[in-house]
Amino acid sequence: MQDENEKDITAYSIYRVQQHKRTKVNPLDDIYPQLPDKKYQVIYMDPPWDYGGKMQYDKSTIKSENIGFKKNIFLSSASFKYPTLKLKDLMGLDINKIADNKSCLLFMWTTGPQFANSIKLGESWGFEYKTVAFVWDKMIHNPGRYTLSQTEFCIVFKKGTIPSPRGARNIKQLVEVPRSAHSEKPLQVIDGITKMFPKQNKIELFARNNYNGWDNWGLEIPNHKIDIQTKEQIEKE
Repeated sequence: MQDENEKDITAYSIYRVQQHKRTKVNPLDDIYPQLPDKKYQVIYMDPPWDYGGKMQYDKSTIKSENIGFKKNIFLSSASFKYPTLKLKDLMGLDINKIADNKSCLLFMWTTGPQFANSIKLGESWGFEYKTVAFVWDKMIHNPGRYTLSQTEFCIVFKKGTIPSPRGARNIKQLVEVPRSAHSEKPLQVIDGITKMFPKQNKIELFARNNYNGWDNWGLEIPNHKIDIQTKEQIEKE
């Protein structure tokens, strides 16, 4: 016979404790670290979008599938990986301090649910939305409310003119790379941007890597530099 205490156990009673323990908190007194005192013609970012505490689950959270919740339940959330920020807080970031107002492109990662917010964010910083620069086919899909979700987008905004001189003009929009670690973006995108604008001042915001040829800013930047062209070899050694 099932123990009376087990009857009272719910997935929520378990995951609310995990959610509290695993949610990342900004270690700084302020929302943001200080931005560099420098102007950039290319800005690249993957904003820490807030999804209102939304988490991903699997069948381990269903009581009839996981009797007594003897097996660990699966939970995943962006807030478990890094401190997320609401749109109004992202708008407060002083991008104009580092953007070359005469000639600057802003490349911004977004998802389908955040697409409208991405446009608002770029425009709040005085940029004009131009187009979808990259479409990432992650080659692994997640359930969606409408269609299966398997793509993310890197959109581009412009302030002033397109930076010159231009480099490569044959960089493909579609990137087909299997999804890896949570929120890790394909190297082909920042490599493509580098090839298009090799001579400009470039910075990655909310960075968690440290690439040659780029400045970076964020809470989780490693000390060692990585060469974009040889990253695969470095990881294998």
